[in-house]
Amino acid sequence: MPPHHPHRPLVSYLNGERSGSAQASVLGELRRVILDGSAAPGSAIPVGEVAELFGVSAIPVREALKTLIGEGLVGHRTGGGYFVAQLTLTELREIYFVRGVLEQAALTRACELATVADLDRARAEHEALQEATISGDRRAYHVHSRRFHQALANPCGMHRLLNMFDSTWDITEPFQVMQGATGPTQLQLHSDHEKMIDAMARRDVAELIAVAQEHHRRLESVIIETAAQLNVAGEDPASADEL
Repeated sequence: MPPHHPHRPLVSYLNGERSGSAQASVLGELRRVILDGSAAPGSAIPVGEVAELFGVSAIPVREALKTLIGEGLVGHRTGGGYFVAQLTLTELREIYFVRGVLEQAALTRACELATVADLDRARAEHEALQEATISGDRRAYHVHSRRFHQALANPCGMHRLLNMFDSTWDITEPFQVMQGATGPTQLQLHSDHEKMIDAMARRDVAELIAVAQEHHRRLESVIIETAAQLNVAGEDPASADEL
């Protein structure tokens, strides 16, 4: 994964080359930088600098930012400009709870409908995860982790549910990219994946959901801990009142 530089401005990660319309180019690049974790939550998004980089007016930049606000990836403060969405730890836990509920609903249905080809795709992503672990490629690990979960959930065929699942994953993506599970925790996450594949292959819904819930709690704890350590989460209102 790209190294996280807390003091490097978001604009420095953007590729100013345009492919298609101005708004689509700006939108695609901003979304990429946010989702790959290059810029930490809370990073400022200066409209003028982004517009200058792409050689466009501020209008398509603001339109792109409005779209990203709707996706939950960007925030805006009156008089304070735009910034990469910065969830509080409480909000991060809430989003993870919703993500877990959506994934478990998808898995319940997918367990009944998954084909041999679906299971093979999940196994291939699991193997790619293991290779990324061995090589120490954290970016590849992150990419294949998401693809693994998608491979298990997609057979449900419930497109609206899957879209909501992907949306909640996107919101947590900047935090997920930074997670650094290592050693015993990473081995346990891999073990969870194997158990999930085996349970789906046996059409054992109860076991699949039980393992998925434990896996979700394990991963959530790592993400929350990492966000707290890197100080990239926003401040809960209760905490602010105590100061």
